[in-house]
Amino acid sequence: MIGSLRGRVVERTAAGEVLVEVGGVGYRVNVPLGAVASLPPGGDAFLYTHLHVREDAMVLYGFTTRDERDTFEALLAASGVGPKLALAILSVHTPDALRRCLADDDLAALVMVPGVGKRTAQRLLVELKARLDVPAVDLTAGTGATVRAEVRDALTELGYSPEEVREVLAAVGDDGTVEDLLRDALRMLAGAR
Repeated sequence: MIGSLRGRVVERTAAGEVLVEVGGVGYRVNVPLGAVASLPPGGDAFLYTHLHVREDAMVLYGFTTRDERDTFEALLAASGVGPKLALAILSVHTPDALRRCLADDDLAALVMVPGVGKRTAQRLLVELKARLDVPAVDLTAGTGATVRAEVRDALTELGYSPEEVREVLAAVGDDGTVEDLLRDALRMLAGAR
């Protein structure tokens, strides 16, 4: 199996395919959309890879970090997730952002991925928590992901869009009570409008 590639980028497409020349051989590699900008033609590239073999094709997927590749492979192990959907998920969410979505039970963030509906997102929440080592939340503690989930729910109830909620939750951090984080989030949202 091909574990990594180091070579020169010959070309890239907006759809997320790069051609990497290694020792005179050009490899067509599908990468997350976020990686395309970091792989300019003529530049050097190092990609961790996953070779997906099917009866009718062999497709090479590339990632700029080992964590991305490991997350891709964990996604493939989930039922109903093929390489195209796994790559789409990583094109929308970094591995850390995906783990945060799972820890916060953020269905709206998963539904943002093309091809993921509400049912698929619910199934992914359950399956991926164990595969990606997302820590279980102590619902009696009232801290961490539970606090963020309560703040997210409150902001959603107040009529803020999932995108607004996601952005403000990323900005307010994790430290504090529900009330403190909600107050900070509302201040930020009021300043943005």
